[in-house]
Amino acid sequence: MENKVEKSGGPAPKVSVIVPVYKAEKYLRKCVDSILAQTFRDFEVLLVDDGSPDKSGEICEEYAKKDPRVRVFHKENGGVSSARQCGLDNARGEYTIHADPDDWVEPKMLEELYAKAKAEDADMVICDYYVNDRRGQRYVRQQPSALDHETVLRELFQQLHGSCCNKLVRRACYREYNVSFPLEISFCEDVYVNVSLLKHAIKVVYHPKAYYHYVNGNNPNSIVRSYTQATYDHDMRLLGLLDKLTQGMPCHDLCFAHFAVMSMSRAFDAGIYTNKEFIILFSDYRSYIKKDPVPSLIRRASLWLSCVGLYRPLLKLYKLKKKML
Repeated sequence: MENKVEKSGGPAPKVSVIVPVYKAEKYLRKCVDSILAQTFRDFEVLLVDDGSPDKSGEICEEYAKKDPRVRVFHKENGGVSSARQCGLDNARGEYTIHADPDDWVEPKMLEELYAKAKAEDADMVICDYYVNDRRGQRYVRQQPSALDHETVLRELFQQLHGSCCNKLVRRACYREYNVSFPLEISFCEDVYVNVSLLKHAIKVVYHPKAYYHYVNGNNPNSIVRSYTQATYDHDMRLLGLLDKLTQGMPCHDLCFAHFAVMSMSRAFDAGIYTNKEFIILFSDYRSYIKKDPVPSLIRRASLWLSCVGLYRPLLKLYKLKKKML
């Protein structure tokens, strides 16, 4: 099935907001309502229905009928990367930003980020964000230690979030540097794209305010909520793509270490392997554990010991600790 493209006349909007939609009928309205409630008016919303089997597609059409700024695209299911790319291919805005359908945004997000971008002629504006979960709301600061593209790129593997949802990006940069979402992966695809952009000397600015509410644990269909052997295969593809993308760059070792340890950590939490299987899969990455500054010392020690045969006992301790929290 080809993408359904709804042409929209008139001058191009200043901002395109891209929302990939899949099995989102329970929370999609809150997301779209928060975008349409922006104080800034010159924008479009691209709702990309990625072959969703629920009523998400109907909800998208409902909004398109009510508001001419909403454009809907229906496509065969291809994963979140293909949905984001479909939105990007059809975006008309000077700048783009992404939102996931289970999250929501503050009403001044577009007004203030666009003003910042124009005032400083920025290619990318990074802002803070909120995490909302069962424990409440947490403010997450995202200020890079410096704004040159190499520092920001390095810190994507340290304290900065790799998401596209707290970054307003000049759309022309995607075309100028031939950057697109990788169809081979459906997790951390936004990190890959931001690394691809920050390889180049784009102008980055920081805005010290949070607008985006990342709702943790809301979507049972998320790839981060379930782990199988296919997840391991996916993580290895991601690691290979990032390895190739950063080859020869100063950040290469840090990037590889971070995502090697991330893949180990996700497998550890899943609890689907035997001691021997964990050793076979991850012992080659043991040397990278000390190079990744993100996990806690306890987590790094647990991963290292798991690589020498203590995975199952440590997993029992980890599960016991989670029950006590």
